[in-house]
Amino acid sequence: MAPSARSSRRSGPTFRLTAKRARPGRVATMRDNGAVASDPSERGRAWALANGSRRGPIRLAHPGSNLRIGPLVPLRREDTEAIEDAAMTAGATRAVGAGRRPVQEAPDAWRTCFERDRDRIVHSTALRRAAGKTQVFIAPANDHLRTRLTHALEVAQVAVAMASSLRLNVALTQAIALAHDCGHGPFGHASEDAFSPYVPGGYDHAVWGADVTLADLNLCDETVDGVRNHSWSRPSPPRTPEGAVTSLADRVAYCCHDLDDALRSSLVHSRQVPAVVRELCGETRSQQIGTFIAAVVEAGAKTGRIGMMEAEAAALAELRAFLYERVYLRPESLAQREAVIPLLRNLVEHFAEGGLPPGVQPARGLVADPLAAAVRYVSGMTDRFALRLAVEHLGWDPRRIPLSAA
Repeated sequence: MAPSARSSRRSGPTFRLTAKRARPGRVATMRDNGAVASDPSERGRAWALANGSRRGPIRLAHPGSNLRIGPLVPLRREDTEAIEDAAMTAGATRAVGAGRRPVQEAPDAWRTCFERDRDRIVHSTALRRAAGKTQVFIAPANDHLRTRLTHALEVAQVAVAMASSLRLNVALTQAIALAHDCGHGPFGHASEDAFSPYVPGGYDHAVWGADVTLADLNLCDETVDGVRNHSWSRPSPPRTPEGAVTSLADRVAYCCHDLDDALRSSLVHSRQVPAVVRELCGETRSQQIGTFIAAVVEAGAKTGRIGMMEAEAAALAELRAFLYERVYLRPESLAQREAVIPLLRNLVEHFAEGGLPPGVQPARGLVADPLAAAVRYVSGMTDRFALRLAVEHLGWDPRRIPLSAA
């Protein structure tokens, strides 16, 4: 039976819900160790009272549920590894135990090492901050335009579609895809130019993400390698087929969704899209993504390699060249880039000279290097946070700050 509204047996802090006579606008109160909070709606009161229903030794989320799944033997990590091994192709990456990590750990009872990596990335602050970082448009007014986070989610969807059809390790693919752009600073690729003078060898978001941003997560070597080498411009290719698939998925996803955003923002018209893209890959984003995924799967089936059939690869290259000409290198974009580079450099120098704000601790290994700690701090900022600090700490005139009109 459902727990009483007056009391509930549970461990941890005790909550008491009282249905005493409420003043107008105050329907119920919730007490947590003496603190009183009020909810002004019947809906809120119903939500606060929804604590499930006890059935013997367990509690059900929905009192009326009669769903049953057992009896069963739970799937342990070793079982999942064996199932994956039987289902995957010969060249796919196998999960074994806790995985190869910078700091060795005991294996998880239920999750493979790559599932564990994926879960750590999903719950990381680095991935959450990607919601406020530029994909193409800086702090756009239109909430429907992509951010680095939505880009990562779309890359993961495309990569998983490829990896599952090619019988690769899906969990490893997801982990690499979700994490691949965590090393980006505010304002997209412009931040790489801004930070490069302060980083030996220059600032590369792929390398920085793998070696600095995600270092505290203690990820498996294969995951880190896929993040570090996902960019096509990297001198070394990914060591795993899952990393190679993510590289293709990244380009497919950003070309298709950046075109969608450009169309949505009226930067281009559908009639201007290259004819080869429209004729071979379709007019809609769904058709285009589906075409490119199928071309990767077909290439794998025919050749045993991770690649894309030549006709579709040529169409993708044509689409990318079109986006560079009409979107990435348009005058407004270049003007924004020129404005944000000095902003970011001034922030780095400000925090390198004056120290990080109270409560912000430099990452392990960067304590003795204030410049590296400042780059780490500023590179993690969202667009709007960096813009706000430029006004507060540097006295920047807000009119100098380049927001997207889209």
